[in-house]
Parts: sequence; C-alpha cells; structure tokens
Amino acid sequence: MSDRQVISTDKAPAAIGTYSQAIKIGNTVYLSGQIPLIPSTMQMVEGPIDAHIEQVFENLKAVAEAAGGSLTNIVKLNVFLTDLGNFARVNEIMARYFQAPYPARAAIGVASLPRGAAVEMDAILVL
Repeated sequence: MSDRQVISTDKAPAAIGTYSQAIKIGNTVYLSGQIPLIPSTMQMVEGPIDAHIEQVFENLKAVAEAAGGSLTNIVKLNVFLTDLGNFARVNEIMARYFQAPYPARAAIGVASLPRGAAVEMDAILVL
C-alpha cells in the first residue's frame, strides 16, 4: 500500500509489541489501543480509575495530533474495561474531551488487558 503512513510520537507510549501507534491510509487514521502508560516512563499511571481513563485519553490525543488531527476527528471509539462498573466514569471524563456530535462507540467488558490495565481504548479518525 503506497499511501500507508506510520504515525509515531514520543508524546504517547512507545509501541510495546509488533504494532504501530497508528496507521494512516488516505484521510483515515487507525489508532492502536492505548492503556494508561505515562509516555516518559512507560509505567502505568497511579491513582484512582479517573487518572487511568484521563491518561488513556491523553495518549489517544497525542497520537491523533501526531497524525494531523485531534480527538474531534474520532469517528469510532472502542472502550475496553475490566470492570464495566467504571463505564459511568468513562462517560463523565469523556464529556471533558469530546463535544457533540460524539463519535460512534462500543464499550466492551474484558477479563484482562495488557500490563494489568483497567482500561484500554482504540479509535478511528477521519481527517
């Protein structure tokens, strides 16, 4: 694919496996899942679930900006939670990062996430 572009930024956690932070094809950007890692230390953020959710949004924001967009360009957001009881917190915090019209979204309860994370999100942007 000649128009495939790898998106990378040191303002988000480095890829810790065989994947890219994001791939841009045409005007569509596919963001890999982000967990609440602090980019500078690659350690999980500490504190309550709110801090974890905020760090994930900050990581997504950094990758979106590296691709030439912002969170407002997200058309699809997937939220993975090890405890769906935290979904109300996701909604409250998401309201600080997004305005209507909100992206399409899925919320999925999972048994576990990388590095013991409680939350992970991935997204699709259209620039």
